[in-house]
Amino acid sequence: MKKTSTRLADGRELIYYDSRDDTVRDAVDRRPLDRTVTTSEVRRDPLLGDAVAIASHRQGRIYHPPADECPLCPSEGDRLSEIPDSSYDVAVFENRFPSLAGDSGRCEVVCFTSNHDASFADLTEEQAGLVLEAWTDRTAELSHLPAVEQVFCFENRGAEIGVTLGHPHGQIYAYPFTTPRTALMLRSLAAHKEATGGENLFDAVLERELADERVVLETEHWVAFVPFSAHWPYEVHLYPRRRVPDLLGLDEGARTEFPKVYLELLRRFDRIFGEGEPPTPYISAWHQAPFGTLEEFDGVVREDFALHLELFTIRRTSGKLKFLAGSESGMNVFINDVPPETAAQRLREVASS
Repeated sequence: MKKTSTRLADGRELIYYDSRDDTVRDAVDRRPLDRTVTTSEVRRDPLLGDAVAIASHRQGRIYHPPADECPLCPSEGDRLSEIPDSSYDVAVFENRFPSLAGDSGRCEVVCFTSNHDASFADLTEEQAGLVLEAWTDRTAELSHLPAVEQVFCFENRGAEIGVTLGHPHGQIYAYPFTTPRTALMLRSLAAHKEATGGENLFDAVLERELADERVVLETEHWVAFVPFSAHWPYEVHLYPRRRVPDLLGLDEGARTEFPKVYLELLRRFDRIFGEGEPPTPYISAWHQAPFGTLEEFDGVVREDFALHLELFTIRRTSGKLKFLAGSESGMNVFINDVPPETAAQRLREVASS
């Protein structure tokens, strides 16, 4: 992999990740852009103890542009985009309309391929492996920023999810705090460790799932399963068999095997609802240990956390979406219409379709 860092016309960083070491990236951003000005502010909710990012400048972000005006495609002739070069393998740049910026963290866009009409599932294993290298490198780099405590790599796919740019891409949020969801995991981890005299909760969960009927696929280095208490109609958790706190901890065997496993999961998601259905909308989210102190979680250290990916769709059946209504949005109590065992069986069935 070759990494090339440069700057866009307004000063934002752009990084190319190329599979060939002899690739040259010297294209200049020719757009007449002013310096990016953001108004991001993180506010604490005194009752819930969580944080909300206030980012009014995002109201002006690009919204469903036509394909020939996509800002994530390579620049070509007079059509200038966020990517000055005429082609790329993987490109990462600072978001022009970030939810977090400056002392409030950082937001980046990850373009998986220059092919506007592709999806992540269309990538080759080599391309998917390059994306994994980019995620890992960005996690390492962002962890060194003074304002950053946790790095979150994710992909939103589909208009139903709220995606406003059709080009295959994901994002990375670098938070200045430990996110509420991760904090819940850490508290459960600490409580279980104390109650069992040192047993790791993530290890116990994985052991239980391996012994049950919700495993979707397993390989030498990875296990994918529908969790016992899945929140979403179709939800898969992907764990490396060897517990590591973040992407940096994956060994060579897990890195080599990941593209094949992940691409297979994504392709199964697209086959869940049968032929002729539109692409399955999904969210794919990497959960990594925070880089900040864990003193508030008694007895827990970073190495206790288990890196894992959570992949889920909001489509519950053909033509119908799972909406977060009163119980989910008002009380954070999910109601799942699809039994996890049924979801796992369906995901196994579509393997050979």
